[in-house]
Amino acid sequence: MEGQPKALSADAAYAAVDPASLGFDTTSDLDPYMDGVGQPRAIEAIEFGTKIKRDGYNLFAFGDPGVGRHFLVRSHLEALAASIPAAEDWCYVNNFVDSRKPEAISLPTGTVRVFSVDMEKFVEDLRVAIPGAFDSENYRERRQSIDAEIQERQEAAFQKLHAEATAAGAALVRTPMGFAVAPVADGKVIEPAKFHALPEEKQEEIRKTVAELEKKLEEIVRHIPAWHKEHAEKIHELNREVTTFAVAYLIDPLKQKYAGIAEIGGWLDRVRADIIDNAELFWRAATESEVPQNPLQFAEPPYERYRVNVIVDNPAGSRAPVVFADHPTFAKLFGRIEHESRFGNLITDYRMIRGGCLHEANGGFLIADVRELLMQPMAWETLKRSLKTGRIEIESIGEALGYGGLATLEPEPIPLDLKVVLVGDQYLYHMMAALDPDVQRLFKVAVDFDGSFERNPESERLFARFIAGLIVKADIRPMNAPAVARLIEHASRTIEDTKRLSLNVGIIQNLLYESDHWASAGGKKIISRTHVDKAIRARKERLDRIRLRSLESVTRDIHLIETRGRVTGQINGLSVLSIGEISFGKPSRITANVRLGRGEVIDIERQVELGGALHSKGVLILSGFLGEKFGQDRPLAVSASIVFEQSYGGVDGDSASAAELVALLSALSDRPIDQALAITGSVNQKGRIQAIGGVNEKIEGFFDICRERRLTGKQGVLIPSANVQHLMLRDDVVEAIRKGRFSIYPVDRIEECVALMMDAPAGEPDRKGAYPAATVYGDVVARLDEYAALARKQAPQGGSPSSSERNSAP
Repeated sequence: MEGQPKALSADAAYAAVDPASLGFDTTSDLDPYMDGVGQPRAIEAIEFGTKIKRDGYNLFAFGDPGVGRHFLVRSHLEALAASIPAAEDWCYVNNFVDSRKPEAISLPTGTVRVFSVDMEKFVEDLRVAIPGAFDSENYRERRQSIDAEIQERQEAAFQKLHAEATAAGAALVRTPMGFAVAPVADGKVIEPAKFHALPEEKQEEIRKTVAELEKKLEEIVRHIPAWHKEHAEKIHELNREVTTFAVAYLIDPLKQKYAGIAEIGGWLDRVRADIIDNAELFWRAATESEVPQNPLQFAEPPYERYRVNVIVDNPAGSRAPVVFADHPTFAKLFGRIEHESRFGNLITDYRMIRGGCLHEANGGFLIADVRELLMQPMAWETLKRSLKTGRIEIESIGEALGYGGLATLEPEPIPLDLKVVLVGDQYLYHMMAALDPDVQRLFKVAVDFDGSFERNPESERLFARFIAGLIVKADIRPMNAPAVARLIEHASRTIEDTKRLSLNVGIIQNLLYESDHWASAGGKKIISRTHVDKAIRARKERLDRIRLRSLESVTRDIHLIETRGRVTGQINGLSVLSIGEISFGKPSRITANVRLGRGEVIDIERQVELGGALHSKGVLILSGFLGEKFGQDRPLAVSASIVFEQSYGGVDGDSASAAELVALLSALSDRPIDQALAITGSVNQKGRIQAIGGVNEKIEGFFDICRERRLTGKQGVLIPSANVQHLMLRDDVVEAIRKGRFSIYPVDRIEECVALMMDAPAGEPDRKGAYPAATVYGDVVARLDEYAALARKQAPQGGSPSSSERNSAP
């Protein structure tokens, strides 16, 4: 019939690859290609972002999962890092002025570990040198001399006073309270009773003598603290002198060795000064043998304060680091300060500072998954602050959140100089860029990974080399040309586009692993097309339970779908159901009813809140089409209702709007629709059929039902002509098309759908806009005229049509 679309050939239903065009026998003959196939834009952005030396030019790599974002970013960064020398080493050392604020020292690459070992040896040598110095004969003699000096001074003073007292008839006596002066007679202290028995003149004379002697005793006692202070100062100076001598031959070689590093030289001077200033501490540590009563005296052994805490250790001759933060928690990114429990108390010092990924990547590149980063408290905000200030500050997450708490350290910040590369999904990038202005300021280089690339003979050969690279990397069997051709075809099927190839490396890689498994199970040394087909089929079968149950519900007439006969106002629409990794076509019965009304097209799905906005838009478009086609010179005195029968989970999308319009036109014209046909496609207000998604699954879903009920050669599917380039149908569907047992009809306008599905021409208007009587549109006009006449009869006498009756659209 004129106006009916022509069925597609089997060749148009599947864009096959000729294995001979690939130019090899097996992938072993190919030069593997791993340099980001199909990603020239992303590679250019990576190279630009990593080479520009300006603040804020960090990278945000985004794209569909599975396109190899992490692999490509990492491989390019490692290649670039190989030409960049590693940055300086870093360590934390004790701050002798304020131990709560450890000092950060930078050293040339490969130096910090040597310096740390040198200081370890220095500490061990110090443990021997200082006790040895205090245990030397010279030190003991000089110490004894100082001790004897004060002893002699005190004894001389008391001896002199004793002689004066003896000459005056008195004596120095020792009491529990110290020394005292008492009168004597016959070499004995006069008892109080005898003293009071003496004449008054004698008593007064003795009192006067004792008082003068007591004044001299007080004078001696007042000088004793000064003598002890002088003694202590002499001991202190002796200890300083001994310690200075003991430490000099240990410090001086270190100062000479690190003479070119000013920071180390200055710190070693402070080490020397601290040891000398704390000479008494070392003397006690060297001479005390008993355990102190207070265990906390062991909290900071005097020798431990001179060790070095290595934070960044780059081996000599190494290149710039490329660090992947696989679990970017706050502590793992920015470092942490550990605490140790000692006798019920939490103790920390500079030796318990631990570096993070930023320290490790400093001078190079840090890669982090943005989703993982955003899931960690304060990680994103602190990373932004570090990039803004150019410093790495080590603090607890409580401090970062602004909470006070456990007293801890405040390590000196370390300068930050690196490139950060965030990797994430496209929607995350655009969402963050819209909501957080810092994204545009700190990540100025967007690395946009494409999900597919153009398919042509040249790109197919390049893709074959890419597959060869994956095979080498995975260390699996080589693959012959037909097997590679099958993978290329599957790459087109994955994105439903014969003109493009999917770049989802994860899918291709998994199929390689599984194809290799089936080749191994068959004892083959080469992976063939049979093995690839087996892998694809087995993967689908593992996830096929839901599809089979859906198909069973139709074949058992639980879910009603007709594939034979003709019914008015009823049509087979096609949709796609996606659950996790599985997607399959699910035919649906769509029905339309019409009656006298005011021009409404009621979307029942919308009325019960099961229809989405896009589906409702498609239904409203039907009103626009009816108004333009049939409402220019007559009121649309009709109401229609459209529904997806047996739909309980909601409907969205406009891919069923063409089916809904055909069902509506069938109901209006009272012409039946061929149930052996199904249709998918959206329609605009002008009646043009527009492309939709999931065309392969939709066709295969209806085909499976027809095959279960036996193919008659009359069954088929109408699809938008724009979707022909997306056809990559299963082998069994293509074979049925080739044998004339199933058909695919590309359509451009709703009139073509009407002509084929109702077996009658839609009709063309004449010069006056009238449609022929023997056409679908002619019948529609006749029905509308009937409704208009009935509406006029029911209108009040002398009244006029309401505005809704005059308006062709609701």
